Amino acid sequence: MDAVVGGGGLLLLPALLVAAPQLPLPTALGTNKLAAICGTSTAAVTYARRTKIDWAVAGPSAGLALLCAGCGALLAGQIPASAYRPVVLAVLIAVAVFVTVRPAMGLTEHAEKRTTLRRGLAVAVAGGLVATYDGLIGPGTGTFLVLAFTTIVGADFVHGSAMAKLVNTGTNLGALIVFAATGHVAWLLGAGMAVCNVAGAVVGARMALRKGSGFVRIVLLIVVLALIIKLGVDQFRMM
Repeated sequence: MDAVVGGGGLLLLPALLVAAPQLPLPTALGTNKLAAICGTSTAAVTYARRTKIDWAVAGPSAGLALLCAGCGALLAGQIPASAYRPVVLAVLIAVAVFVTVRPAMGLTEHAEKRTTLRRGLAVAVAGGLVATYDGLIGPGTGTFLVLAFTTIVGADFVHGSAMAKLVNTGTNLGALIVFAATGHVAWLLGAGMAVCNVAGAVVGARMALRKGSGFVRIVLLIVVLALIIKLGVDQFRMM
């Protein structure tokens, strides 16, 4: 799922917290990043071998993402989820409505949108804003990246997913470096998860390339709705 359109953390992080409840949240986040970077890098390589990536956007975004995700990871655990959950929930609802009412969005490339200004905005949003969020907590990062590249620079969903995986590799690496340096990685558990993550990334990326943007759009809507439900339930429990 993560290789197709992101949202792997929606399943992986809660599963990790259930399977290893003794782990502190920063350690769970760090272990999740160890598994995730293996999957995202594998998906990125698979996409790069089989489709064209706009390196003028994806390259700088990935470089900035490494730095910003590391900064986000430094703040992980210090900012409670209740502080940003309502904002993320509102954004996801807006995304679901936007994608639903614009069924043609992301089905074809719109190269005319690749202006210098739009490329810079995509780098700032994907490599800065979304990457910082990924370092803080993470679930839904890949989905936000796909949407950023689709709406800002006119990528279709397949090419948006390809660029998202490259940037997501940068965010995972930046966060992992910080978590590892502070001792918040369960290496053996993370390595076992990584093996499965790599296998899933290969299958997911090849499936997205074979089935095309229409398939990716459907999966994206499913993931966004699932994120809305999860965050909505979490918010309701906090009330």
